[in-house]
Amino acid sequence: MTAAQPNRFQDFFKDKKYIALKDYLYNYLLRKEAIGKVLPKEPAGKYLEVGTGSAPVVSSNNNIVVYTDISHLALKTIRHAYSNGMFVAADVCRLPFKSDSFSCLICSEVLEHVQDDKKAFSEIARVVKPSGSVIITFPHRRSYYAFDDRFVGHFRRYELSEMENQLKGVGLTTVSLQKVLGPLEKVTMLIVTICIHGLRRLSPKPADSVEKTGLLSMILPLYKLLNQLYSVIVRFDSKVMPLKFSSVLLIKAIKK
Repeated sequence: MTAAQPNRFQDFFKDKKYIALKDYLYNYLLRKEAIGKVLPKEPAGKYLEVGTGSAPVVSSNNNIVVYTDISHLALKTIRHAYSNGMFVAADVCRLPFKSDSFSCLICSEVLEHVQDDKKAFSEIARVVKPSGSVIITFPHRRSYYAFDDRFVGHFRRYELSEMENQLKGVGLTTVSLQKVLGPLEKVTMLIVTICIHGLRRLSPKPADSVEKTGLLSMILPLYKLLNQLYSVIVRFDSKVMPLKFSSVLLIKAIKK
């Protein structure tokens, strides 16, 4: 995440038990799946994941992966699971790396949280090597901007043309595009955030009561199963709906 706009969902994942919930969230699984399909085509090298949060979308495998986030807490929570990676607390608008350092940069659901996104685009392009790749997932369609976007700290959603122009402006050429999530995801998250907002008003500290009763341990298997099942429905929705209705897109660009 960024210093300018924290994600309120992060409040639910400060405890390690809640990290497990986010790891199985259907939209996270589908974003990770989409990025995973693109990454095998990338040559081995040094990768940078920007705005990792508490749920990275890239595994180290045979590559050197640097995970960055402005939250020290977020990086602390993932150190054990991603022990082969390197961890650097950093703002995407001020990346502490030399120019032309990385062969591939991954930025998933981050730029919409950055107030000065032009600076973020510039920094992303700066640290990538010539001929290196930039893979970005982003919330699509300005007209979809609603309560759920405000709730999680989105400054904006992007039209595809806007994203392509931003990339072009910093020397990045779009080479591929794919749908990640469809309109069903937008409706789902709107309902979920309204429900969470309502529950918070009724009970200011829901996490404490859940942890004390041990309810989380009991519901985790069911939560995991339901998200896996729902991901099948959401994946189908994304595939059959035209791109212009997609709520999240993945774009890959190359630095010339």
